[in-house]
Amino acid sequence: MRIALLGYRSNPYSGGQGVYLKYLSKALVELGHQVDVISGEPYPHLDPRVGLVKLPGLNLFESPNHVTALRLRHLRSLTDTFEWWSMLTGGFPEPYTFGRRLKAWLRQHPGRYDVIHDNQSLCSALLDLQRGPVPLLCTIHHPITSDRDIALRHASTSTDRLLIRRWHYFLTMQTSVARRLKNIATVSERSRRDIANAFTIDAERITVVPNGIATDEFYPEPDIPREPNLLITTASADAPLKGTQHLIPAIGKLTEEFTDLRLIFIGKPKPGGTTEALIKQHNLAPRIEFRHGIESSEIRRLYARATLAVVPSEYEGFGLPAGEAMACAVPVVSTDGGALPEVVGDAALVVPAGSSVALYTGIRELLLDRKRRDELAQQGYARVHAKFHWQQAAQRFTQLYQQLIDATPSQQPSTEAS
Repeated sequence: MRIALLGYRSNPYSGGQGVYLKYLSKALVELGHQVDVISGEPYPHLDPRVGLVKLPGLNLFESPNHVTALRLRHLRSLTDTFEWWSMLTGGFPEPYTFGRRLKAWLRQHPGRYDVIHDNQSLCSALLDLQRGPVPLLCTIHHPITSDRDIALRHASTSTDRLLIRRWHYFLTMQTSVARRLKNIATVSERSRRDIANAFTIDAERITVVPNGIATDEFYPEPDIPREPNLLITTASADAPLKGTQHLIPAIGKLTEEFTDLRLIFIGKPKPGGTTEALIKQHNLAPRIEFRHGIESSEIRRLYARATLAVVPSEYEGFGLPAGEAMACAVPVVSTDGGALPEVVGDAALVVPAGSSVALYTGIRELLLDRKRRDELAQQGYARVHAKFHWQQAAQRFTQLYQQLIDATPSQQPSTEAS
């Protein structure tokens, strides 16, 4: 088949969407399909056999100053002008403007694909595509309403709450689109329930296809010695959803007993944000090393050094960092936020989400119990290899694509790829 995978932003170093596109596209190509990823900036890192169609926007997140990022040429484009103005007023326009650019590009390249698979842009353009001749499937990893609601709970001022609501105004579009989509997939049973509740959709309409874990990139490095009392976590450092606000105080208390405790943080804190304030409050700057924009091979070596990994999230639609740590045979302390229990099962020490005390207690328990750490490391490694395969995900999506094609009489799959 000729498959288009869509991603409005596909950062390979932070967030799960770029990871999802990278590994799913690779697995689909290995099944013999022809795959293009159509993406806005930042672009994903892809297997050389996967095509990349670039739909550049303003990429204002990378601009030092959103106000001065507009150029005269942008005023010739309604889409560019809208993106700049929306960002200037505190909005997040990228899913919508990606959809406008996508529609224009597909009009210029008709008949190129047998199926289109959206990766949670949920842009209004999808409804137009759904009425067209090419079948459409949409993956929703989890409802972003969860991100908004958790952020609102942690907001300290009415101004902060206003800004959070403005930023998440794109959810009005996404909710409307999700309710009208015919074909939806998601990555966990918990996400299926939450998507159904958030968007008022019958859960039976949503197909669960679990993520895989890239075990060819995340695996144990036995020649690298574990370092005592070294923790590792992966998170968007200032997103309340990811639970850093609970992890930092737990680390602060742990240092009273474990005086050599250190934390490697794969992520990047916002200058002057909550994470930096908490680190300063607990005097932890000398103990925390932030790493950002690093390849999976370097992450793997960091896991090999760590005593244990911590997943402090209040909510996850799946939880790739937990699976990647387990694939590297690192013992894991995980919260029960969202779908994390589906990923870690009984192969991690699971604590209640949203509690610094629970994280402190769980981390302390494993730091003091070498035997239990070794048991969990072995169980986690075995669980990942038994349950989470990108090849299985690609095979399941191939079946779904074929069902959609068969249900579209005018659509015949390409004979260029088997």
